[in-house]
Amino acid sequence: MQKPPGDPTAASRKEDHIELAFRSQVNRIELDARFDYEPMLAAHPLPGSLPSSPFGDKTMKAPLWVSSMTGGTEKAYVINQNLGRACAEFGLGMGLGSCRPLLYGDDRLIDFDIRPITGDEVPLYANLGVAQVQELLDEGRIGEISEMATALRVDGLIIHVNPLQEAMQPEGDRFTATPLQTVKDTLAELPELPVIVKAVGQGMGPASLSALLKLPLLAIDTAANGGTNFSKLELLRGDELRAQAYAPVVQLGHSAEEMVDMINQEVRALRQAQQGAGPQVQCEHLIVSGGIQTFLDGFYLTQKSQLPAVYGQASAFLRYAREDYATLQRYVETQLRGLELAHAYLRPRF
Repeated sequence: MQKPPGDPTAASRKEDHIELAFRSQVNRIELDARFDYEPMLAAHPLPGSLPSSPFGDKTMKAPLWVSSMTGGTEKAYVINQNLGRACAEFGLGMGLGSCRPLLYGDDRLIDFDIRPITGDEVPLYANLGVAQVQELLDEGRIGEISEMATALRVDGLIIHVNPLQEAMQPEGDRFTATPLQTVKDTLAELPELPVIVKAVGQGMGPASLSALLKLPLLAIDTAANGGTNFSKLELLRGDELRAQAYAPVVQLGHSAEEMVDMINQEVRALRQAQQGAGPQVQCEHLIVSGGIQTFLDGFYLTQKSQLPAVYGQASAFLRYAREDYATLQRYVETQLRGLELAHAYLRPRF
């Protein structure tokens, strides 16, 4: 009887195993305790098998959000072009960097105008600081946000809330109203515009989250401490004396997991209160970001969330988006394949 041909790669593969065996030891204290690994219950998932993630009136093909990063510079053009291509190819959502320059003219419109690249199927959101939104409200110019949204063909607005960053920034703005009031006024003035409220690297505490959950927001973006911290970034831009004096500020805030836990607790409390005609959870989604280093972090926290959730990354995308598109494309492919494997073989422990 003729035997099938042997494995042509067997010899080289076994040589690799011998050479690499001693470098492949894993210390048991480094095991990831967040998951049960269940190898018996699934075949290898097919590429493209991730469950879709509804977000607003759009649907993401994967629960991965490109967090707001940059705009208004020459470098931003290439970065946003590459990110837009990735969103189109893989069905991701994206928040633009601060669109503040567009309030003063169209000189940098080219940096932000990426809807022709993303296509109309993916979520794309403009982004302004709460100080700029407050200024537009105070001056009766809030309609300019709608005009900007129309020009960029975005689905809505991200309002980033950054009092510590502004305080650390030498040229920073000063708030004359609470960010919560500014958000409420924006929702009242622009009721048809979906709004996301975002922190900037230090997250938010339970009282702030509780107040936001009761508003008709599309989403809260945690932007927790553990990722890019914009208060620290501003200190690095300033002089050494200020950097040393205010250094403890960058340690303030909340981690992404802590914020997910706080939101879950508040959602449960509000849903219980709702049965007695109490306040309701009106916020629709959660974007978990800030310190999300791997697809396992994102998978764990989105699965843990009581609200429908996706997860966001900024610095990881920025690292690869500055290079040729093929490098960014390969990075996204590895993340999505990791998520597919996680869905197939991991069961989170909550």
